[in-house]
Amino acid sequence: MRRFFEEEVVYQIYPRSFQDSNGDGIGDLNGIISRLDYLRELGVKILWLSPIYASPNADYGYDISDYFSINPEFGTMDDFERLISEAKKRGIRIVMDLVVNHTSNKHQWFIASKNENSPYRSYYYWRKGRKDNKLPPNNWTSNFGGSAWTYVEEADAWYLHLFTPEQPDLDWHNPKVLEEVEKILRFYLDKGVYGFRCDVINQIYKESLADGKRRVRTIGLEHYLQKENNHQILHTLYEDVFSHYDCMTVGETGGVDFKNARRFTNEELDMVFQFDTINSDSRKIPLLAPKMQKKRFKRTLFAWQKELDWNAVCFENHDQRRSLPRFGNPKKYPYESGSMLATLLLTMRGTPFIYQGEEIGMTNYKNLKPEEYKDVVGLYIYSLLRKMHLPRKTSERVASYFNRDNARSPMQWNGEINAGFSTGVPWLPVNGDYQEVNVLKEQNDEESIYKAYKTLLKLRREDDVLRYGTFEETRTKSSFIAYYRLYEGGLRFVIANLTGHRVKLPQWIKRMRGEVLYSNYCGAGFLFKKVLRPYEALIIKIR
Repeated sequence: MRRFFEEEVVYQIYPRSFQDSNGDGIGDLNGIISRLDYLRELGVKILWLSPIYASPNADYGYDISDYFSINPEFGTMDDFERLISEAKKRGIRIVMDLVVNHTSNKHQWFIASKNENSPYRSYYYWRKGRKDNKLPPNNWTSNFGGSAWTYVEEADAWYLHLFTPEQPDLDWHNPKVLEEVEKILRFYLDKGVYGFRCDVINQIYKESLADGKRRVRTIGLEHYLQKENNHQILHTLYEDVFSHYDCMTVGETGGVDFKNARRFTNEELDMVFQFDTINSDSRKIPLLAPKMQKKRFKRTLFAWQKELDWNAVCFENHDQRRSLPRFGNPKKYPYESGSMLATLLLTMRGTPFIYQGEEIGMTNYKNLKPEEYKDVVGLYIYSLLRKMHLPRKTSERVASYFNRDNARSPMQWNGEINAGFSTGVPWLPVNGDYQEVNVLKEQNDEESIYKAYKTLLKLRREDDVLRYGTFEETRTKSSFIAYYRLYEGGLRFVIANLTGHRVKLPQWIKRMRGEVLYSNYCGAGFLFKKVLRPYEALIIKIR
């Protein structure tokens, strides 16, 4: 029997930027409720919400001060329960973000832990430093830059934080931490939540606090990335909690390899996010402009389809730059490249994840200045480069490459003021292209990225071959990608041009016969097809 997440598509909402209902410039739960009909019409049945818990917002919700309360900026627990209820009426389920590698330093556990006699002391990694407590306990560095340790005079000790100093790491050696997390999970599952996206879940267990190997960044990684006890903890959560509910779990697992991914998805989690494909345009030197590496893009897509039985398929999220500028061409071929990416996303084997705005082709900010940055990563990198006396323009260019604000700009609903997101001043500036790129305009256009997503979502829901079929890759030139989906005698052939120029097709494709189920070009046929036009994509039912 198929599980719900294997049949449906997940839509990620960054609540702060989705829809503001009260004019304070911040998206909220009532705003999400007001857009449920839009989401139902689009064709998504699962909503993943980035954190909505109480938080001081040092990292905008990923620093939680109370797991059992809703951030007042977003609403109340009553509002959240109403969201669950209203979504259910429309056949939509809600997935929450679970952040349990760390808490906020404003959480009552951490505040109490400063007292060495408190039972909460062992909830966190408190250690004496080196050199008479003058230096950090080891040489680890934070994922966000700088030392992974902060000294607290009141406690006369250092605490570990793999992210910002406001995000102290929980010590999973303490069984009480596991008990606390299980309480959180049951609390929300009993309310009707469908599941959890688990933040940085493959680094929650620190096997050792020994010095790490010297590297450019994230020193210490080898001591905590996907360790054996990490798997044991997740299996315990599965046995104690997840296996007793009809729910979905997906893990954020940066740096995961095939072996660990298979373990994570065997009675631990249902799916994992790998970032090999998303980062296939990355350069070793960030000063160089990123460019899509087509061979790498195809290689990673095919490798993960081969190595995992069921993938979490995504091309962007709240931590990544937008996919259209990375893998397409929003200037010359916005519709063609955007609909091509939609075709790939929705025809891979696994559960597709759409990030808010992806379905209309939202792009990155073009001229966001450091003074406007909200993201701690962008701010840290810009500040560091300026301290190194790099020119302002160079510092801005590099910081912009890493700045997560790029994907967090307000949702573009229409061409009116603030793109219909808010009647107040948005917490982040609205992207300047909102009059051309917005939901209302694309709903009314005969040819748009929105309509491509809607069409493809409908096709996927109605075609069991695209939902359940096995995946078979084909070897082609790097300029285009082709693969088969097979299920119960049905055969679908997907082919797409990854470039902005015409690509000649090999003879074996020219000889194929079939019916075009979807094309992003009007009147496109497949019989005796010789070339693919820029970013052309087709789904063929093979006879």
